[in-house]
Amino acid sequence: MDLFDKFKIWVLLVCLISQLGHGFYLPGSYPHKHGIGDALSVKVNSLTSIETEIPYSYYSMPFCKPKEGVKDSAENLGELLMGDRIENSPYRFKMHTNETDIFLCKTSPLSADEFKTLKKRIDEMYQVNLILDNLPAIRYTQKETYLLRWTGYPIGAKVQDAYYVFNHLKFTVLVHKYEETNVAHVMGTGDAAEMIPTVGSPVSDIPGYMVVGFEVIPCSVRHNAESVKNLKMYAKYPNEITCDPGAVGMAVEEGDSVAFTYEVSFVESDIKWPSRWDAYLKMEGAKVHWFSILNSLMVITFLAGIVFVILLRTVRRDLTRYEELDKEAQAQMNEELSGWKLVVADVFRAPTNASLLCVMVGDGVQILGMAVVTILFAALGFMSPASRGTLVTGMLFSYMILGIAAGYVAVRLWRTIGCGEKTGWASVSWKAACFFPGIAFLILTTLNFLLWGSHSTGAIPFSLFVILILLWFCISVPLIMVGGYFGAKAPHIEYPVRTNQIPREIPAQKYPSWLLVLGAGTLPFGTLFIELFFIMSSIWMGRVYYVFGFLFIVLILLVVVCAEVSLVLTYMHLCVEDWKWWWKSFFASGSVAIYIFLYSVNYLVFDLKSLSGPVSATLYLGYSLFMVLAIMLATGTVGFLSSFWFVHYLFSSVKLD
Repeated sequence: MDLFDKFKIWVLLVCLISQLGHGFYLPGSYPHKHGIGDALSVKVNSLTSIETEIPYSYYSMPFCKPKEGVKDSAENLGELLMGDRIENSPYRFKMHTNETDIFLCKTSPLSADEFKTLKKRIDEMYQVNLILDNLPAIRYTQKETYLLRWTGYPIGAKVQDAYYVFNHLKFTVLVHKYEETNVAHVMGTGDAAEMIPTVGSPVSDIPGYMVVGFEVIPCSVRHNAESVKNLKMYAKYPNEITCDPGAVGMAVEEGDSVAFTYEVSFVESDIKWPSRWDAYLKMEGAKVHWFSILNSLMVITFLAGIVFVILLRTVRRDLTRYEELDKEAQAQMNEELSGWKLVVADVFRAPTNASLLCVMVGDGVQILGMAVVTILFAALGFMSPASRGTLVTGMLFSYMILGIAAGYVAVRLWRTIGCGEKTGWASVSWKAACFFPGIAFLILTTLNFLLWGSHSTGAIPFSLFVILILLWFCISVPLIMVGGYFGAKAPHIEYPVRTNQIPREIPAQKYPSWLLVLGAGTLPFGTLFIELFFIMSSIWMGRVYYVFGFLFIVLILLVVVCAEVSLVLTYMHLCVEDWKWWWKSFFASGSVAIYIFLYSVNYLVFDLKSLSGPVSATLYLGYSLFMVLAIMLATGTVGFLSSFWFVHYLFSSVKLD
């Protein structure tokens, strides 16, 4: 294939990618065509609060239930792990049909327990999350000159020691006329038969509409008890209901019944199907993301300069001088050697707890690979917010499949440290299969008991626990063992120099070497702390995180910084004749996890200061610990592998006997 053919292929590939970005709907995002008068069903998700971070079922509150009974919607593994419980609701719309003053139901008198729970949920600012055609209900509030967007609406409000319930909802559904031209771009991505017309079939003349927006205004209205006494569900309320979001009218007390009503209006909008999520994903702070990346690039450039000086000036100069000498001069120089050349016979001495290091590096490769694959697919749009739970599901399955890489790296490193020894590879593979998943399982089980005790939907059901254990032992463990088998078959990495039997004494240092190791974590932390704020806000403040393109760039920059930091620190240790570089190179970059955990505590104290109760704080710290452990293994692995390559390269250039 000549150069011109290769160029044509690249041009074709670029054109295809640009076409995908502009006109293709990704799986799970196909438009639904609704005819005028077609039924639209509203679904409900778990009640959530940024005050507690503990989700509860919608029907744990005294709300109206649908006539056909409460039914769970189809959920994936990610939704269940995230605490989402999507169920049907009694709210029913007809496409492009405005309806007002629709009576829903009147609850039974509130018992003492129900009233107590209702007051607690209002105090904790719990939000009701409704979904129509996969779009969450959005609420707009005006604050001075700013228009604030919220997903969901509060259960109620507390005004002067009285509790009010939002019992009337004013819905606005934005619709866009269905365009047949959209269909061509959906081929192969939807599962609705009417969306893929056969060749030569006539274009339908029946007008259809797509839902492109779903807005809600909650109101607290005092209904006339006599008026609702004999009304059936979906009957017309006899009086006109005035919805004023700035006023409250339905105060509740123990023993009161609450009547629920709603109204819905359809508005034709210029918003097209691909842009319907823009209201949720308004990119505020793009300059901040770019500042974060420029900040990281400055750190990388600074470190790259140091690495350049080390590799091309110091090391090259020493090696060139050494190679220019004759044998007698070399022998004399060997006696006068200083710095890293003195530890040539000890630099590849096996570290303490070698099997643990191999296991942690193997698990780190698995976690890093999972992060790269997941963020890359998310940046390409395959894991959009429209597909709930796909991000977590994708992370879980990519982690399991990459078990092959974990087993291979762990065992091959084990054989390299053992100078080709094959015995014990199965033990190392088994430890790699159980180390990180075992710690994660312990943390999540402990947190799950807290959620079970709180009767939260965030608690993982027992059946899902069984599924996770089966995935672990039936897929992840065998794949890691397979990787370990290939690692045992692969040739080990030969050391360029021999190791003496008697270890060399390390001179006394002015400063503890571990102090340098801990301080080194500040540089990788500096590359990601700005992006970390957005991620934490997404997880704990209920905001949608979607700038995965930025995150992928930050991940690449983080990997580069971790490699450079560890490499520089390893060289510094070798220069002061400290040959115990193995663990230090791992924790030089892995120590960034300490700063991330401290940042998490800072975020808890200053940004989540409204977080109420010891259970919520324990959940937050537990999940933070789990995240920090994964980051430590991934970043530590990057640092260790880069340092191993550097040391191997450095001493393979030395011709000492």
